[in-house]
Amino acid sequence: MNSVSEAREMLDLAARLALRAAGDVEPNPLVGAVIVRAGHGPAEGRIIGMGHHQAFGDKHAEVEALEDCARRGGDPAGATVYVTLEPCNHQGKQPPCTDALVRARVGRVVFARQDPNPAAAGGQERLQQAGIECVLDESSRLAVCISDPFVKRVTTGLPWVIAKWAQTIDGWIATRAGESKWISGPASRARVHRIRGRVDAVVTAIGTVLADDPMLTARLGRPPRRVAKRVIIDPQLETPLESRLVQTARLSPVLIATTQAALVRRGAAARNLAAAGVEVLAAATDGAIPVAELLKHLAREHQATNVLIEAGAGLLGRLFEADLVDEALVFIAPKVLADPEAVPVARGRELQKLADARLFKVGRVKQLGDDVMLRYFRQRGAAIAAAAVAG
Repeated sequence: MNSVSEAREMLDLAARLALRAAGDVEPNPLVGAVIVRAGHGPAEGRIIGMGHHQAFGDKHAEVEALEDCARRGGDPAGATVYVTLEPCNHQGKQPPCTDALVRARVGRVVFARQDPNPAAAGGQERLQQAGIECVLDESSRLAVCISDPFVKRVTTGLPWVIAKWAQTIDGWIATRAGESKWISGPASRARVHRIRGRVDAVVTAIGTVLADDPMLTARLGRPPRRVAKRVIIDPQLETPLESRLVQTARLSPVLIATTQAALVRRGAAARNLAAAGVEVLAAATDGAIPVAELLKHLAREHQATNVLIEAGAGLLGRLFEADLVDEALVFIAPKVLADPEAVPVARGRELQKLADARLFKVGRVKQLGDDVMLRYFRQRGAAIAAAAVAG
């Protein structure tokens, strides 16, 4: 096996290991590591240790891989460590990974992406100073891109935004009367519940609350890995006290984003919501809620790395217009409405040219029962993001 193909294969493996912990490690990044015995001859390329960061605050991937190597009776001295993210060089909840690698006397470290976190950066320089060869290798697209949500939050202050919807073959998400239950089938709905159980927040709009009275919790299939904060964009503070979201606020947290003006007009409603366990956040505006600022608030105050959008055409249109959607998760049901008055996926943009359309690239196609799930990722220059929420 040549060095290029080995690097890609081992980094792919490290990324698949990392994805096992999606929903467990955030706001830390997903990281996986593989240790390969160096040398020539029949033993070249033999894996002697594997590991991944398994939970927030737990041991990092490199340490897990070194401990796995020891359990196997292997010696990492002189070996090559393939890791999806540059080893950290700071003391946090865990000691620096660079120290562990130096103590193990590994010969080479190959990583897929540099750590953008200023507090943790410098791993490459520390390893090189210790005489360990350190190489940035971007040959594995998956290994590079599993860090996208973490990198986006650290560098922009915004979480990774996943827009999800179910539609008919001809592109409608509800009938002209607003009926949308159920466009997709049970397998698709189970997949959505699984994803809800791995994200930090689920965001919807007041129109969806009034029309569907959703719960937005992960109730089907496997137990959730985390309990997402449910967020309602409600500029006029119209969320009913009897809604299922409010009634379950003490079991799963709910945040209502409204305006200062609505808070003044509907002070009693705000107090009743707060008494029910709802967090009310007021923006200093009397118009539309600034969605980008809300997303930044979720990242800053609630450590949100991955945010799922489950909303109607209005909010989806605003998000696409502001170029805030990183990933589109589309469930296509084998149904045709053929009704021009049905509800479209998104609205609000006014375009004359196809060149002004938001561009996405398909990342995954999967059949779920009679439905098809399509996973798209926003094209930003040459970089196409990969899924961080495993599914």
